Amino acid sequence: MRTLAIAVSILLALISTACTQGDAKQQKDGKAAGGATAALPVSVIEVAPREVPVAFEAVGRTEGSREVQVRARVSGIIEKQLYTEGDSVKAGDTLFQIERAPFEIDLQQQRAALAQEKARYALAKQDAERLKGLADRRAISQREADQAASALRQSAAAVQLAQARVRQSELNLSYTTVEAPIEGVTGRAMQSIGSLVSPNGDSALLTSLSRTDPVWVRFALSEAEFARLRARETGAPQVKLEMADGSAYSETGKLNFASSTVDANLGTVQMRAEFPNANLKVLPGQYVRVQVIAGTQRAIVVPQSAVQQNESGRFVWVLGDDGKAALRNIKAGSWIGKDWVVLDGLKAGDKVITDNLVRLRPGTAVAPKPAA
Repeated sequence: MRTLAIAVSILLALISTACTQGDAKQQKDGKAAGGATAALPVSVIEVAPREVPVAFEAVGRTEGSREVQVRARVSGIIEKQLYTEGDSVKAGDTLFQIERAPFEIDLQQQRAALAQEKARYALAKQDAERLKGLADRRAISQREADQAASALRQSAAAVQLAQARVRQSELNLSYTTVEAPIEGVTGRAMQSIGSLVSPNGDSALLTSLSRTDPVWVRFALSEAEFARLRARETGAPQVKLEMADGSAYSETGKLNFASSTVDANLGTVQMRAEFPNANLKVLPGQYVRVQVIAGTQRAIVVPQSAVQQNESGRFVWVLGDDGKAALRNIKAGSWIGKDWVVLDGLKAGDKVITDNLVRLRPGTAVAPKPAA
């Protein structure tokens, strides 16, 4: 048993020695291999100030430069719809025809009443003139002459009232022909042929019209952005659009409205821009990205992919003189294409790392190469 224990001890010692030598060799080989791979390959760009546009971006929504609701102004049955939904119409084009017969009858009645009042006026005028002559000759009392003169004035007022009623009837009859108040694109018909419409009910709305050339875009800038925009003295700002599919709108717009107050809840200023839209490429109600350009400035820009954010704000990774990565906090401005304007935190000659960012830690050794 003693001989067996000695043999086991010798065997364990040999195994321990072999493992120690293997670990040492592995560590040596790892260091040798690590010397070639320890530096993380990254792409870098050397930044320098350049002329960039002063741009402010926001999400906007388009609308017609004039939008009108076409409503019924008299009660009646819709007999005809004289337009095709979605077509462009000119001001004065007939859109709907409401039943005319009741209004034609009412007009005839009012004209007849006017004729009666005119006949009464003529008789009252003759009586007043005759009695005035008799009163002048003292053939009758002055009281009778005054009563005749008063009757003449009452008859004249009745004629004016009858004339007003005729005019009202003519106006109501004209309202049975519903015309386009402006030139624009028609919306869908809210009431169909045969429907009873009334100016005081929900059925009053017949359709809508929207003038799409020019088209307006409403958006909002933050209070700080609006202050910077007002501080720029470079003439009228240009406005550009980016459509929902990412394409740029070919026409350049101009600002035509800026609110004089700041929204207390959102801290924004409402604004509006106007764009030519002859081919109806922009439809009312679309969401678009708006870019307001107010001149140029010299600034440093970096790719958007190089900018990251943590609890302290936005930052980039820069290559230090010691060949290691360092975190640099920045103050970012607006986007310009795929680049981000840096207002503070970088200076000319700084080397910004643009890839392998998730593997970087402060002090990580890197192997830089110029970015594509």
